[in-house]
Amino acid sequence: MESKSFISIFGEIPENEQAAAAFSNCGIDNIKIYMESRKMELYLSFSALVLDREISFVEELLKKRLDLESAVIYPKMPSAVFSEEYFSSLVKAVNANIAASNGFFVGASAAFDGTTLSVNLTHGGKNILESCGCKEFMERLIMERFSRKVSVAFSGEEISLEDEAYSQMIREAEDNNMRAKGIDPEEVRAAAEKPKEHKVIEGIPLYFETAHPVLGNKITKKPRPLSEISIEDGSCVVWGDVFGLEVRETRDGRSNIVTFNITDRTYAYTCKIFEKKDYCAHILEKVKDGATILLRGDLTFDKYSGETVISPKAISTIQKIPPIDDAQEKRVELHLHTKMSMMDGLTDAKDLVKRAIAWGHKAIAITDHGVVQAFPEAIAAAGGKIKVILGMEGYFVNDDEQSFDNWKKEKKAKYFHQILLAKNSTGLKNLYKLISLSNVKYFHRKPIIPKSELMKYREGIIVGSACEAGELYRAIATGQSDETILKIASFYDYLEIQPCGNNRYMIDSERFPNVNSIEDIQNMNRKVVHVADELGKMTVATCDVHFIDPEDSIFRAILMAGQGFQDADKQAPLFFRNTKDMLAEFDYLGEETAKEVVIDNPGKIADMIEELTPIPSGNYPPSLEGADDELKKLCWEKTKRLYGDPVPEYVASRLTRELDSIIHHGFGVLYMIAQKLVKNSEDHGYHVGSRGSVGSSYVANASGISEVNPLAPHYRCPKCKHSEFFLDGSVGSGYDLPKKDCPECGTPMERDGHDIPFETFLGFKGDKSPDIDLNFSGDYQSRAHKYTEELFGSSHVFKAGTIATVADKTAFGFVKKYLDERGRKVSRAEESRLTIGCTGVKRTTGQHPGGMVVVPNAFEAEDFTPVQYPSDDATKGQTTTHFDFHALHDTILKLDNLGHDVPTLYKHLEDLTGIPVMETDICDPKIYEMLTSPAPLGVTAEDIDCPTGTLTIPEMGTPFVIQMLLDAQPKNFSDLLQISGLSHGTDVWLGNAQDLIKDGTCTISEVIGTRDSIMVYLMHKGLEPSHAFKIMETVRKGLIAKGKVSMEVWEGMEEDMREHNVPEWYIKSCYKIKYMFPKAHAAAYVSAALRLGWYKIYRPLEYYAAFMTVRGGDIDAAAVIEGRAAVKKRMAEIKAAGKDAAPKEQNMFPGLQAVNEMMARGIEFLPVDIYKSDAKVYQIEDGKIRMPFSALSGVGENAAVGLAKAREGVDRFVSVDDFAARAGASSAVVEALRQVGALKGIPETRQISLFEF
Repeated sequence: MESKSFISIFGEIPENEQAAAAFSNCGIDNIKIYMESRKMELYLSFSALVLDREISFVEELLKKRLDLESAVIYPKMPSAVFSEEYFSSLVKAVNANIAASNGFFVGASAAFDGTTLSVNLTHGGKNILESCGCKEFMERLIMERFSRKVSVAFSGEEISLEDEAYSQMIREAEDNNMRAKGIDPEEVRAAAEKPKEHKVIEGIPLYFETAHPVLGNKITKKPRPLSEISIEDGSCVVWGDVFGLEVRETRDGRSNIVTFNITDRTYAYTCKIFEKKDYCAHILEKVKDGATILLRGDLTFDKYSGETVISPKAISTIQKIPPIDDAQEKRVELHLHTKMSMMDGLTDAKDLVKRAIAWGHKAIAITDHGVVQAFPEAIAAAGGKIKVILGMEGYFVNDDEQSFDNWKKEKKAKYFHQILLAKNSTGLKNLYKLISLSNVKYFHRKPIIPKSELMKYREGIIVGSACEAGELYRAIATGQSDETILKIASFYDYLEIQPCGNNRYMIDSERFPNVNSIEDIQNMNRKVVHVADELGKMTVATCDVHFIDPEDSIFRAILMAGQGFQDADKQAPLFFRNTKDMLAEFDYLGEETAKEVVIDNPGKIADMIEELTPIPSGNYPPSLEGADDELKKLCWEKTKRLYGDPVPEYVASRLTRELDSIIHHGFGVLYMIAQKLVKNSEDHGYHVGSRGSVGSSYVANASGISEVNPLAPHYRCPKCKHSEFFLDGSVGSGYDLPKKDCPECGTPMERDGHDIPFETFLGFKGDKSPDIDLNFSGDYQSRAHKYTEELFGSSHVFKAGTIATVADKTAFGFVKKYLDERGRKVSRAEESRLTIGCTGVKRTTGQHPGGMVVVPNAFEAEDFTPVQYPSDDATKGQTTTHFDFHALHDTILKLDNLGHDVPTLYKHLEDLTGIPVMETDICDPKIYEMLTSPAPLGVTAEDIDCPTGTLTIPEMGTPFVIQMLLDAQPKNFSDLLQISGLSHGTDVWLGNAQDLIKDGTCTISEVIGTRDSIMVYLMHKGLEPSHAFKIMETVRKGLIAKGKVSMEVWEGMEEDMREHNVPEWYIKSCYKIKYMFPKAHAAAYVSAALRLGWYKIYRPLEYYAAFMTVRGGDIDAAAVIEGRAAVKKRMAEIKAAGKDAAPKEQNMFPGLQAVNEMMARGIEFLPVDIYKSDAKVYQIEDGKIRMPFSALSGVGENAAVGLAKAREGVDRFVSVDDFAARAGASSAVVEALRQVGALKGIPETRQISLFEF
């Protein structure tokens, strides 16, 4: 709909030709009229440049004509018409809004070059104008009025802030400005001499004088709570924190749709801005996730989302008033829960610690339920600025009265809470001992601490009586005798009371008939204080913190409701109170006693406790006698065996440098442990693959840990040991060198080396704690773990623990359930806010799939961490570290003994073919041809529905990588290293390398593919190695793309690269990268893929049998038996379903692809046969492949093993019933066999013949 013209609504403009001309073609975008205040806002679009003098004239005209208090015009002009002519209008607006600018623009001139408005200040003051925000104000105003991003630059002398002439000029400018507004400057100055107070509005936590407009004019109205606004209001003024910001481009590419949520913690709404890109960019400089904003906007119904949203008309960033503790003497919190209190605590440890630091508290205790897993985070957040008291709220059973075993037998076995605080290092270890015992030996629904064990390990621990669930408080609440209460209290080192609201639930509970009012709760607290005084003990007041602020109680209610608590909405006020609030909570005790329990006593306890760290600093590797010498011996022996004696200088120098660094930093034992694990696996017939950057170390290769040789590309004669190295970067990998006979003896030379610097593994100084990650066969992994225990003892080897928290989807499920049960409908933004508040809370514990932690022989586990069962499940059979393994990473050794399919495939292929994997020709041309065509397989793309021959090849067979292969057209091993790196990196291929290759800027061999290639490339360009290393580290961690490195630092790196002729496309590519893959990891993966590719081309029957055994998964056995047409039909059905295909069908598809390819190559399947099929292995039989029992849908591993065992000692089965009984097969398994004809010819039941009698 066309906008109305200004003239058609308001009539002609008299007495001012310039204004009349300007407004003659002016359109009205919007009109807002405020009847009560008699104000009008006009949003107008002009076709030409209009200066402020014309705008002001019309504003005054409208005021008189319409009898208004004010008329304000918001002009919009075409971006192309902006010029220096508009400078005077900018100056007028600046002077009206920033008093400090008055006088500086007198005599100033401006020039515009299309991007920058250069302002020459005749009287100087550049520094003054910049410091008071004039530059930003002008840029914002230009953006708002012209939708154009223009930089403003001031030039002129700087003026000292102490200059008297300057001060006088500012005073006069300010005075004139105030007089013009009818304000007496003297009165203002008199008021300014009074202590400055922030401009605040009661109930709104904002400093209003800090509001800085980023969109529209300054907002003057008081904001309303988001929970109180609705679409019927039409417009609103609100405030909130920004979250969930997203930017989408419109189809024409000229504008952006910016959406973000805001919350003031009462509710949340989505806001939408639709503007040109430059204008949005201006807004997004300030409006970011986490920013606090003041907002004026319209409430509208958004058809796209189907709900009410806010369309902002004005936005100001604003400073939030932080919670404060302004008491002269501060309290200390001794009872506090973090997110590690399972499904109960709602706040990260770091946020609680930072709050205590901001409040000036000298200490804070961490006391999670039964665990200490928040300790590392809390200590890191403290940063030495506050004492973190390491403690726990334990579950206590008095086994003086009955044994633990008898206690467990009770249907409703009761336990009590108690607080345990580590006083010193002895106490900390004893606390860890108690946690290990409670989790491993005494776990019964909760990790229980019997009194007998506590007495054994009480040294160095301060024991508190805890909350209302504590033994003492329960005794008082249930009316036990004074004698009993005194006896119980005497066990504790201090007694605890809490705000009455914490225990308000007791009034309504039938369990506490003696508690009927708040006064009763106060009297119980008085009783605790009296008992403490009688026993000469201290009473402390605590909050029992479960969430940091009162508004966060809703998140705890949601989680509790999700666990089935009927009273979830009756949340106690378990938030972190400041000192004054706590004193007010206990004023009924009298001023002196309140101060004693709130401030004095907690402070005294804090002073009794030493500064402790939960995990000792330093590195504690296990010991292996003679490890360093053995490592040297292994490396030099293999190196001399490969390269001769004397060893070539280049190789000897690299080996010496690495060994010196490894041994000097104490890492020799790590290498030897890995070497022994690899050798043990290989001695049992299983190869081991390396992963990560360990292949960057030549010592890893020479000692037998890694198959990747990181030396420069080279030829090596296996007979006379002659070698030739390429050190100039002209060759990417030794595998790419052409075949060559030894010039010394004529023997065909071996080709090796991938040019990977050692620094990418252990850092430039060689002191980075190494990760040696190994891929064991999944069939051998458990034996690798057992061997680790043999090396170091089972009491010193543990699985690496993990902590599972509430994820986004789970939290969303809790939120939806909570809202649905209460019949509440909320905005998507509010759903998102509630979901975020519930995420990250601990749900359970687990174990790393391959991580093993080794405690040195001279120590116990509890010197570093308690231990426990994963998921609190003793049947898992393996104890884990209590701390998440990341917290222990740099302290004790973690071995990554991961299970992987490739070593298992190697084992099957060697057993089936008799050809050692390491003797296959990795450089065979047909393998490289297979990367972009299925021709080497003897089939066409149409036959197998794939344009390459890489289906089933690890790392090469996914649709994403197949497309990369087609785009990049790799010709050699180096190209494949690039593709492997690009496929595993983040923002390395899509929108980066892919575009560079497509537009012909460079080839696959030239783009940035792996992290190591950056350092090597830059060194070959002439950059100093340490600088090349720094650039590589900056790029590969994504520090530029993530904005985590200063532009000044990066610009210095850019300059260095340009000085060494690094091309611009390379530098720009670095900007985008967020994560890069190690070259050594890529080399290991690509080598494995090519070796398997050799078998696929030359030994297809054995290859497919091995593949189907190891990775075939669940296939449609009936379709396979029916033939290729049925397989292709099944594949077509799954493809047609797309994303709607069931997960089981999606998982089945790769197996069906492999089957179709096999059949296209003439390989046939034999059906499942109850006399011939193996449980899990696809066996070769008469040039065909026999399907195992596990190929049948619904037949699991145990059932398959049972079916195979059933025929032991049996020539034939007399009936199906006989077979099922011997196999222990269910009716479902029997039916699966029947459907594929495996039971054909066997009677259902045994037929009894007369002749059998």
